[in-house]
Amino acid sequence: MIADCRLPAGDLSFPPSPVTDSPRTNDDTLTQDEGQRAAARDLSLQNLAFPAFPPGYDVIRCLGSGSFGSVWLGRELNTGRYVAIKFFTRRRGLDWALLSREVEKLATLDASRDVVRLLDVGWEHDPPYFVMEYLEAGSVATRLTEGPLPCTEAVQIAKSVAKALTHAHGAGILHCDIKPANVLLDRSLQARLADFGQSRLATDQSPSLGTLYYMSPEQAQLNGVPDVRWDVYALGVLMYQMLTGSVPYRDTELDAQLDAAKTMEERLDVYRAAILAAPEPDGHRDVYGVDRELADIVDGCLDRDPHRRLSNAQVVLDLLERRELQQARRPLVWLGFLGPVLFALTLLWGAGIVIPRAVDQAETHLYNRALSSDAAAVSILAGSVQQDISSRLRELEELASVVSASLGEDPEVVLDDISAWQAANEHDPALPEEAPAPGEGRHDQISRLLDNYKTSSDRQLMEEGRTPDESLLLYNREGIQVFRNPRSETLYRSWRHRDYFHGQGVDLLATDDLSQVGPRTEAGISVAFRSGATGQFMVGLGVPLWNRERTEVIGAMIRTIHVTDLLLEWEARIRESSGNSEAEEDFFLSLVDTREHPPLLLDHQWMTPAHLRPLKDDAKLKQLLQLEPNHFAEFRRQQRDPAYLDPLNDVDPQYRGEWLAACADVGQSGWVAVVQERRSKAVEPMAQLYWLFFQYGIWMSIVFVTMLFLLWWIIQKVSRDG
Repeated sequence: MIADCRLPAGDLSFPPSPVTDSPRTNDDTLTQDEGQRAAARDLSLQNLAFPAFPPGYDVIRCLGSGSFGSVWLGRELNTGRYVAIKFFTRRRGLDWALLSREVEKLATLDASRDVVRLLDVGWEHDPPYFVMEYLEAGSVATRLTEGPLPCTEAVQIAKSVAKALTHAHGAGILHCDIKPANVLLDRSLQARLADFGQSRLATDQSPSLGTLYYMSPEQAQLNGVPDVRWDVYALGVLMYQMLTGSVPYRDTELDAQLDAAKTMEERLDVYRAAILAAPEPDGHRDVYGVDRELADIVDGCLDRDPHRRLSNAQVVLDLLERRELQQARRPLVWLGFLGPVLFALTLLWGAGIVIPRAVDQAETHLYNRALSSDAAAVSILAGSVQQDISSRLRELEELASVVSASLGEDPEVVLDDISAWQAANEHDPALPEEAPAPGEGRHDQISRLLDNYKTSSDRQLMEEGRTPDESLLLYNREGIQVFRNPRSETLYRSWRHRDYFHGQGVDLLATDDLSQVGPRTEAGISVAFRSGATGQFMVGLGVPLWNRERTEVIGAMIRTIHVTDLLLEWEARIRESSGNSEAEEDFFLSLVDTREHPPLLLDHQWMTPAHLRPLKDDAKLKQLLQLEPNHFAEFRRQQRDPAYLDPLNDVDPQYRGEWLAACADVGQSGWVAVVQERRSKAVEPMAQLYWLFFQYGIWMSIVFVTMLFLLWWIIQKVSRDG
């Protein structure tokens, strides 16, 4: 069966070259004279026409073609099974006795499961055909395009070919063209020998030219007398190629010499002389899995002297089976030798496997308990932060209601007057806590009210152990900052682009057209922005400022806070409540904003003013603090990770290694709180215990190895003496 529909087949060929970029042929034979070679080249250029439908079969597609015909994939109509149909379509000048030879020999060998089975013959059909079983796994040549085969697979294929040859030789049939393309594989990769087109009867004296590099030296001559040792030599080449991926003796220099030969006889002379003069191939001895016995079998098949070569395929099969039997017995022999050692191995197993497993299991329980503690801690942290944020927003909404009620009938004018009043009173006199006198201006009342609120709020937060706000801000409808405590140069400027003012979930560009941007209509947390003083992230808690009738939003009230300050108060409490005594660099909290894409690290132990203040470029800083979305999403879904990698491990070596980490969502804020502790610190007691067991294990291993070598020496000595 030929693998390529475009190439003809004849009697003498090269196999595909492993040392050139493109193969010279497709492992098919060339013709015996120049006339037939020219005809074959013409045939290879013609489109292969579909020959005919044989009765009882569907023809599906071409599998290959040769000088005398083509092979097609067919389907038997009665059973639906796939078959290979070979049509003899090149009739001119053929001896029909030669064409029928292959069918007769396949029929003779039909009882062998190691030979492709003949299913049907149609000599009366035009064109004549015969039907063979179809082997869907292709040929060994196809497998070899991916490289050498594993040693065990190569040996099994060689055994199948040897069995097929033994059966064939017993029937008086010599194959004379063993090569990878003629060894086919079924679905379970069992080998079948195919293509008996070059075969000869044992009593036949006519020569048979197979494929170059697979022919023995004595076969490569026009007057050669067929011999079973030809097939033995080709079987050796097949084994060598399956093990190494290359054909013995082949190189570019010899290919060039063969190309330069003008006649077939000259080519055969060059080939035979080169094979006899070349050193014996030994590449198979360096292949993993090839033992000395297998290498000797290959060498015995490849012996260039037919009198020293293994005499027939049955001898090769016996040697391969004896090798397998010895390999099967070898473990039993070793088991008998090492029986006394098994007791010592059992003891070492107890020390070297059971104890480490117990320590590992205890370590797993330890970090699982630590993870559970971290999960509880981060849940408390997330709830506390959410409660703190909700409390601040609720207080701010109550303040906004008071301010709205105090603005009167013309609130926008009052808001503008507040900024004017502040500009005139920048000396900031002491503000009384009691309500303003009835005669004072409304802008005085609002400013004093907000200052008093900020003072009392800071005092109350500090008494509760919570972090005071960084600032209290009031904006009018146009985004002008009309009030700020503490005072700063940001007053009277427009902050219409800030998310804490408009609540769109992103800071806009101050240079954009913001005429349609109004104040927020719902309370919420802004996206993070950087503090000009510390370089750290801050957020604004914003609420809308409604008119007295609550029909229109006339501004926004904001309280700002550092994200670090928001977490700092809870970190000490969590460390104290969980009894975690690790250093701060081994246990800390961090916060991630998942509203950003990718998620943005808002707070982390590394993110101190000393590290962040020099980083002036906000875009580069955000790029540094962005998390890998898929990894963080998976961590957020699992809520805990026993092998967490700190997102800043590439920034600071201090944070490299594995951590235990747990996370929790901070309400509906879009924030995710993370508690992480260094894994090595969490399991440090087990690591010390493991090291103690390891030391004892080392001493036990030394004693065991000493006894093993002593026993091995005794076994070797007894074996040699015996």
